[in-house]
Amino acid sequence: MPPIVAIVGKSESGKTTLVEKLIVELKSRGYKVATVKHTHHRLAFDEPGKDSWRHIQAGSETVIISSPDRMVLIKPVATEPPLEEVARLAGEDYDIILGDGFKKSNVPKIEVHRKEVGPPFATTKKLIAIVSDEPLKTKTRQFSPDDIKGLADLLEKGFITPQRERLIIYANNAPISLSSFPRDIISNILLALASSLKGVKEIRSLEFFLRRK
Repeated sequence: MPPIVAIVGKSESGKTTLVEKLIVELKSRGYKVATVKHTHHRLAFDEPGKDSWRHIQAGSETVIISSPDRMVLIKPVATEPPLEEVARLAGEDYDIILGDGFKKSNVPKIEVHRKEVGPPFATTKKLIAIVSDEPLKTKTRQFSPDDIKGLADLLEKGFITPQRERLIIYANNAPISLSSFPRDIISNILLALASSLKGVKEIRSLEFFLRRK
């Protein structure tokens, strides 16, 4: 999975504005960015009577609505899924995934703080930086809201560059941690197998899926 960093903060702190600016800056550097937006409101894409609603009512696990200019995936869930699970739906072909919200997630976070909306969160797990319009007494690295290049440098050096080449293996929907030695062996074996198949040219990405009874 691409590296994931969540942009968190209180309501009206400027989370979405910061995400927008980071997308523009990272794309200007040639990176592919995906985003996941968290909301506390119920979504209503599959309204009663609509075809997608009828598919769900009939028992479809997932419905994808496709049009000439976009796709929408509707997947009913019993409980709110973690950010990592949602991000997997986007696929692997990105350099970084930015979460807009997801304060309770278990991924690295950048908190956005504005003096007008009150103090920062008292406790935030895996906090790597704070974007603040006032100096704060904290050991966490601080950035000005205007220092988008500095924040992009942080994401580039700390997350994007180290994972531009990656091998991710999931077993029973859970990622397996790999050290460099088995990762290199598995990568070489898979590349050799795929390269030997008829019609395969230069391999820049490779996907395998195995399902057993």
